[in-house]
Amino acid sequence: MDRVEKKEMVAQLHDIFAKTSVVVVAQYSGLTVAQMQTLRKQMKQAGAQVQVAKNRLARIALNGTAVASVGGLMKGPTLIAWSHDPVAAPKAAVAFAKDFDKFVILGGAMGATALNVEGVKSLATMPSLDELRAKLLGLLVAPATKLAQLSTAPAAKLARVVGAYSAKDAA
Repeated sequence: MDRVEKKEMVAQLHDIFAKTSVVVVAQYSGLTVAQMQTLRKQMKQAGAQVQVAKNRLARIALNGTAVASVGGLMKGPTLIAWSHDPVAAPKAAVAFAKDFDKFVILGGAMGATALNVEGVKSLATMPSLDELRAKLLGLLVAPATKLAQLSTAPAAKLARVVGAYSAKDAA
C-alpha cells in the first residue's frame, strides 16, 4: 500500500467507526478462505460487515471515535465486525465462533462502552431491534384485540341463543 491508499483506508475506517453503534474485534488466525467467506456471508445476512485491516491503520482510524476503546485489542491477525443494529455483529460473531474454534472473539465496543468477551456474548443473546419492535407492536395491539373480542362477545352469545330457540321451534 502506498501512502495515498493508506490515507484512504484510514479515512474509510474512521467513517465506519464514527457511524457504527457496535464493533467486535476477533482473531481469525488459522481460518481457511472458505471459512472466511462463510463468515462474511453470515455477517451480511445478519446485517453486519467484516473487514480485515492493518492494526496500525485501524488504531489511527479509531482516534476521536466513540469506539476507540477497542484499539488495545488490535494485536496479531485481527478482524473488525460492525453493524448499525447493536446486536447483529455480536450475534453473528458468537454464532460463527461456536462453529469454528480458530475464530476467537477478543472483545468490542458498543458506543463508548468497552466490552470484554463476556459482554459481547451477553449482547449476542439479546433480541434484535426488529424483534423488539415486533414485541412492542404486539403489546400495543393486544388491548385493542381484546376490546374487539369483548365487544363482539355479547352479540355472538345473543345470536347463539336465538339460533337455539329457532332450532327448538323447528324441531
